[in-house]
Amino acid sequence: MHILAWLEKQGKIFKGTAGLTLLAAIGILDFLTGQELAISLFYLFPIFFVTWFLGRGQGIVVALAGALVLLAAGIYSGHIYQNKMMTVLNVFIRFSLFLVALSLLSALKNALEREKASASTDYLTGAANSRRFFELLKMECGRLQRYGRPFTLAYIDLDNFKEVNDQFGHPEGDEALRTIVRYARGHLREIDVIARLGGDELAFLLPELDQEAARAVLVKLQGGLLAEMKRNHWPVTFSIGVVTCNKDVPKTATQLVQVADALMYSVKHNGKNGIAYLTYAG
Repeated sequence: MHILAWLEKQGKIFKGTAGLTLLAAIGILDFLTGQELAISLFYLFPIFFVTWFLGRGQGIVVALAGALVLLAAGIYSGHIYQNKMMTVLNVFIRFSLFLVALSLLSALKNALEREKASASTDYLTGAANSRRFFELLKMECGRLQRYGRPFTLAYIDLDNFKEVNDQFGHPEGDEALRTIVRYARGHLREIDVIARLGGDELAFLLPELDQEAARAVLVKLQGGLLAEMKRNHWPVTFSIGVVTCNKDVPKTATQLVQVADALMYSVKHNGKNGIAYLTYAG
């Protein structure tokens, strides 16, 4: 698992070079062993390697190269084809078999990626789910402690969301949630995390933002979201608790969320539809 994780971090050029080097090594071994040892199966290793790390398209290229190298190794080791058409047919058959194998591997990888995504994604909105959010928040806390990088956590409750479900039905409520996440995703950075922590509770994790920068972002975002709600005739507003960590963080990510949650409730108790800020000081 450590080797796979290390390989995932390497660049495309490194992975491509490694795959072709492996293919060349197997071709040389095939030539040296001649007809004494059948190693055709080993050609699948570089094909699988490239398919897994670079994708199906690159895997097909290596599969074709593998079929040609396999043919060349056989010819140069003394195998003689009496009919040139048999040469072409052998390349086609081997290439086809390689394609079947890499297609199965590609399908397996896609299935694993979908399963991994579903395990960390809210099924309704596509936002991060609670489990994934706490994993990322814990990592951000660790980054601050190691490198002094600030971050801001915003905890959001949708005011009057129950009225949407009661007046328009749950499908409309679901669409409201999707609209909020979609709008936030379009107006936050790629590195920012949008999560759904409960039925009508969301959280934004904003790396590298101190309170002043976060305030500018969140005020603008709240205004845009309110406009979206009004445009769709949904009576939803937003109570937001915002905690910025510059130097210190609580012992656990859960404690930090509780601080932001308490801030959010202070907004709700003071009329809703507002933002409360706090810089965590240990």
